[in-house]
Amino acid sequence: MSELTLTVMRLGFLAVLWLFVIVAVQVIRSDLFGTRVTQRGSARRGAPDRPQPQQQRQQSAPPQQRQQSGGRGRRGAPTKLVVSEGTLTGTTVALQGQTITLGRAHDSTIVLDDDYASSRHARIYPDRDGQWIVEDLGSTNGTYLDRTRLTTPTPIPLGAPIRIGKTVIELRK
Repeated sequence: MSELTLTVMRLGFLAVLWLFVIVAVQVIRSDLFGTRVTQRGSARRGAPDRPQPQQQRQQSAPPQQRQQSGGRGRRGAPTKLVVSEGTLTGTTVALQGQTITLGRAHDSTIVLDDDYASSRHARIYPDRDGQWIVEDLGSTNGTYLDRTRLTTPTPIPLGAPIRIGKTVIELRK
């Protein structure tokens, strides 16, 4: 074999090795950092912030409906879910007896733009007694109620903070 052929084969082998290393580093990087969560809607295009759909529903509901939306209309029962910390601070969702899902997935009731939230992180739902329950849906980083990590579905006291990553949510009247 000539010296030229041997040199070309060595350079080709070296190029294939470097290609393998680059692909391996990209795979490891995507496993460690995951996919990037982008801003939804108008914030991505630079337009002024508009209220979230949940805020629009809350504001457009008649006052009588907003007062009675806490499950079965019990006195002292929570009527809304409020985001008190995080990127969605100030977002309000009226509690009308439906299940509220929280996570990074676009079909969640409250979409969390948080690296510590799973796509299907947690859900909040009413039980038969009108009590609201929070349940972690097998998230990686966990859901916390008053600094306690949830392992089972747990009733939510009024005003108790529910922490998912950097986002804090509370039930309020």
